[in-house]
Amino acid sequence: MSEDKKSAGLAGIVAGQTAISTVGKEGLGLTYRGYAINDLAENSTFEEVAYLLIHGQLPNRNELEDYRKRLISLRGLPNALKTVLEQLPAETNPMDVLRTGCSTLGCLEPESPKREQLQIANRLLSAFPSMLLYWHQFNTQGKRIETRTDDPSIAAQFLHLLIGKPADPIHVRALDSSLILYGEHEFNASTFATRITASTLADFYSAITSGIGTLRGPLHGGANEEAMGLIEKFQTPDEAEAGLMSLLQKKQVIMGFGHRVYKISDPRSDVIKGIARKLASSSADLNLFAIAERIEAVMWREKKLFPNLDFYSALAFHFCGIPIPMFTPLFVIARTAGWSAHIIEQRANNRLIRPTAEYIGPQPRPYVPIEQR
Repeated sequence: MSEDKKSAGLAGIVAGQTAISTVGKEGLGLTYRGYAINDLAENSTFEEVAYLLIHGQLPNRNELEDYRKRLISLRGLPNALKTVLEQLPAETNPMDVLRTGCSTLGCLEPESPKREQLQIANRLLSAFPSMLLYWHQFNTQGKRIETRTDDPSIAAQFLHLLIGKPADPIHVRALDSSLILYGEHEFNASTFATRITASTLADFYSAITSGIGTLRGPLHGGANEEAMGLIEKFQTPDEAEAGLMSLLQKKQVIMGFGHRVYKISDPRSDVIKGIARKLASSSADLNLFAIAERIEAVMWREKKLFPNLDFYSALAFHFCGIPIPMFTPLFVIARTAGWSAHIIEQRANNRLIRPTAEYIGPQPRPYVPIEQR
């Protein structure tokens, strides 16, 4: 293998073409279908962005209204799926709940000419919050909740099912913007996994399940959960600085900082930081935000590492009252839009994804019978 084609973890290797999103040259920007992520997060809803990613264009008012109604109609869960969710133990990782729920729905509502890929993409976008919160409420409250609410958005439905009543509009908008920021990110590990699975001509559910399984790993998903755990360790900014310096001296990895693609800053970070700041102000709890800002300052001073999306999204989710174990599942709910778009794109011009490997094992050698070993 020539030297220019060797790359640990495929870093820097162009593995295919996409018209869905780009992080820009050297990770200097992020666009969905050509639209800057900042503009989308500030001016759009997640449903608009999901439509953009899957259909290739922003919807007009009538298209958006029809799309919302379609997603609302798909929130209910089959009784057989509810039964499966009720069997999952309370200590189950919520990511495993979504993985299992996706596989189960694929058995109950398999892909077919009558249930094609766009229908399944919409079904999973609507059903994932329902799966997660049905399991959560059954295990924590013993309740079999009705998941098909009339809330106008996925964010509103998620919070409604979580707290048992319509949520504060500022929390709904914060979660909605967060879902936009998490919706898509080019050929990241989970997206590439979905494309690999799709390239084998596997069904839609199998490809999405591959994405969930890949996001389950802590080197891809879970950084926001770790970030919140770090922030909550400290009572004051000064204590945070001292504690962080101790962790750095022990060479511990601090999750939520730096990025595999971005070299200067994560373009999503300023957006989510602004959302977290607004939520902190509205809750009259500025101490956690001050602690987070001190951690950010120390990480830049000591390591020249910037916060990525996961760091301040942890605070945003916290101020919305979302339990930490649900942070990464929210990533799934958002990224289902991007994964779906990539599966559809892969299928449209498919070629089996099968890279080569550089062999570093033993050279050919004669077989030795067991009696002579």
